Amino acid sequence: AGNRHVSLNFRGVNYSAEVYINGHKEILPKGMFRRHTLDITEVLHPEGSNLLAVLVHPPDHPGTIPPQGGQGGDHEIGKDVATQYVEGWDWMCPIRDRNTGIWDEVSICITGAVNITDPHLVSTFHDDFKRSYLHCTLQLENKSSWLADCSLKIQVSAELEGDICLVEHLQSYAISIPPRSVLEYTIPPLFFYKPNLWWPNGMGKQSLYNVEISVDVNGLGESDAWSHYFGFRKVESSIDDSTGGRIFKVNGEPIFIRGGNWILSDGLLRLTKKRYMTDIKFHADMNFNMLRCWGGGLAERPDFYHFCDVYGLMVWQEFWITGDVDGRGLPISNPDGPLDHALFLLCARDTVKLLRNHASLALWVGGNEQVPPIDINRALKNDLKLHPMFLSNQTTKNQGKYLSQDPSDPSRYLDGTRAYVQGSMWDGFADGKGDFTDGPYEIQHPESFFKNSFYKYGFNPEVGSVGVPVAATIRATMPPEGWSIPIFKKGIDGYIEEVPNPIWDYHKYIPYSKPGKVHDQIELYGHPKDLDDFCEKAQLINYVQYRALLEGWTSFMWTKFTGVLIWKTQNPWTGLRGQFYDHLQDQTAGFYGCRCAAEPIHVQLNLASYNIEVVNTTSDKLTDVAVEISVWDLDGASPYYKVTEKFVVPPKKVKQIMEMEYPKMKNAKPVYFLLLKLFRLSDKEALSRNFYWLHLPGKDYKLLEEYRQKTIPLEIGSGISVSGGTYKVRMSIKNKSKKSAAESTTSVSTMELEDRNGVHGISEETNCVVQKSGLWSKIHRNIDLARSGDKPRTLEVKGIDSGVAFFLHFSVHTSESSTGENYRDTRILPVHYSDNYFSLTPGEKMTADISFEAPEGSKPRVILRGWNYHLNHAVMM
Repeated sequence: AGNRHVSLNFRGVNYSAEVYINGHKEILPKGMFRRHTLDITEVLHPEGSNLLAVLVHPPDHPGTIPPQGGQGGDHEIGKDVATQYVEGWDWMCPIRDRNTGIWDEVSICITGAVNITDPHLVSTFHDDFKRSYLHCTLQLENKSSWLADCSLKIQVSAELEGDICLVEHLQSYAISIPPRSVLEYTIPPLFFYKPNLWWPNGMGKQSLYNVEISVDVNGLGESDAWSHYFGFRKVESSIDDSTGGRIFKVNGEPIFIRGGNWILSDGLLRLTKKRYMTDIKFHADMNFNMLRCWGGGLAERPDFYHFCDVYGLMVWQEFWITGDVDGRGLPISNPDGPLDHALFLLCARDTVKLLRNHASLALWVGGNEQVPPIDINRALKNDLKLHPMFLSNQTTKNQGKYLSQDPSDPSRYLDGTRAYVQGSMWDGFADGKGDFTDGPYEIQHPESFFKNSFYKYGFNPEVGSVGVPVAATIRATMPPEGWSIPIFKKGIDGYIEEVPNPIWDYHKYIPYSKPGKVHDQIELYGHPKDLDDFCEKAQLINYVQYRALLEGWTSFMWTKFTGVLIWKTQNPWTGLRGQFYDHLQDQTAGFYGCRCAAEPIHVQLNLASYNIEVVNTTSDKLTDVAVEISVWDLDGASPYYKVTEKFVVPPKKVKQIMEMEYPKMKNAKPVYFLLLKLFRLSDKEALSRNFYWLHLPGKDYKLLEEYRQKTIPLEIGSGISVSGGTYKVRMSIKNKSKKSAAESTTSVSTMELEDRNGVHGISEETNCVVQKSGLWSKIHRNIDLARSGDKPRTLEVKGIDSGVAFFLHFSVHTSESSTGENYRDTRILPVHYSDNYFSLTPGEKMTADISFEAPEGSKPRVILRGWNYHLNHAVMM
């Protein structure tokens, strides 16, 4: 009515479409990664029904899948501007319809005569980040036939607590827009003194401001409004002179990258805000600080980047080029990339506009293991060139001189704030020259990750390993024919080849052996008896593999490496390789191996040198700290116990503390447990705890089979808080074994003799502290331990043995039971655990927080299981 205008907006269509509105036909042109807006004001019926129909056409070149499969099938899909994984990969089966359809949000917007388009927000800094300016450029379109006199308002507010906000700026500007025209308008920079900065996960808070922009047409009221959460931060990216690896700095601080490769949330593009939130929080819980959006997948949807903003995950975003589909093979596939280069660039520019205001977005990359065609690459380099204020070699002291180089406001650039790199193995990644120098992607000896010879270059964009999920996921996603475990075939060279069943083969199983290179890691624990046994042993290996991978990389922090990204963190379908949580969102033990290894402050054992190391990735010096070292044997005794002298670890450094002496001692046991605790001497607070199971050189873990028969006394406590369908459960588990390290030790330091009671007291009182700055610390502070009127409950589990309660893990279920071939998955998923897959030495106590949403009408129960704990203790809600 009157001066109102109605637009119909499609944020993602694959691949083109015809839109029929009340019989009027509109065309949505080709291109998977472009937005479409239709002004439908004139064709709507103001009263009564309106009929909308959309006919979607598939990509022009869907291709066929050759019998041998392969990366990207026959590569025909690379001729279009679309996702390339849909023709299948070594981790994914083909998507039969190539995901033809409406794959993202559809919306209707009603505005006045003037509407706001694609505001660009940029923050600049001066005087060592004390002074900051918020810049904004936007487009204003006047759809009317008359001159529009307008008032443009911008409000910037910070959330203080709950619904209370502090308005930092509220400004208004008078603007006149000629009829039927688009005006680009740059708002005068807004000044901030010491704004709250946005930091990556593990480096500080993820402070976000709400920027709201509105336009009023004089005499007609508000015409349009727009809002976005914005983080004040500066990201720099350059090649490190000493390592040759790409180095990232945020707000002037170098960030050691430990992250993962992100394929996409779901292979069929069932993308939801709730799943995005869980996925990203999982990565933050693993202490990761970067995700790489791989070029064969998507430009993810804004919700993905929003939760990366919230949880502090920096994003490396690639465009839709992959070497497998664009430029490699015999014959060479699509050497000139997609057929329509103009369409590719249109989609790329529109994607930049859609995503550029997110604080988490840190890097643009042309393609995966390939660079775009010359003309596309040249255009992207020009479009994404850095504004002089964001050149990495420019210090804050001379930033004021940028006006002599480029007087334009930085928000007038397409981006201008983030570096563009032409490909994932160029310019500081892998060998920097595009040669195949990423990977490997298979099982490794854990100690290999710590060897100088394992990887030559400063930043590995892809390195991966195994990832079989728990047995419940196998049963939930496969028919009974798929529940059989691989056949183990031993060759004349002694190496074992795993032969999976056809269903596992279909699901891209990657084995736990590499004949000729790595002996089967499952068999190290004894031949698996059934699916449950196989998957339990696989979790042991998942934990060891990924903890060793990250600890090995971190051991060379800044001296050889600047970062690493694991291939890959999750699967967009029910795959059986390279994942920290499965497609049903249940975590593998590798999740918690990564979580341990990627702590900002961390104590670790170098598996190659057997030196104990302390890692400090933070900007603060670590002072007045020591390490408690205890060894435990399978008989429940502690043959070695020591507390080091106090020491200091400089910021962003790895410090060698001492060599682990036990393996060289006489009478060292063939299999033993090692517990390392880094603690502050002043208050005995544990800063890091790390538990290993180890064997002497040339031995294996088969003795752990007998250890399953141990019955360790436990004390299990629980407290529950319920709000609606959301449950928060605090579990406490104590190993009631009477022997302690100090009581049974045969090697005691002088310091320990002087302060045995005080220092060893940290074992029981503070070992539950995992990382003070982690996300779960907030829940530790705020969780209500019991529902109104309830008291925390405690259960005593009798046991006759003394020793380590090994590899305990929780799961959450409904009250139903399910066994046999008519299997029903009773798990409640997803669940967030503050820790899982943990072990407790005699006398130790641990607290774990668990949160989840229960299905309506269900009665949740938390179940505790373990390697040598088989009572399946359940806490009923």
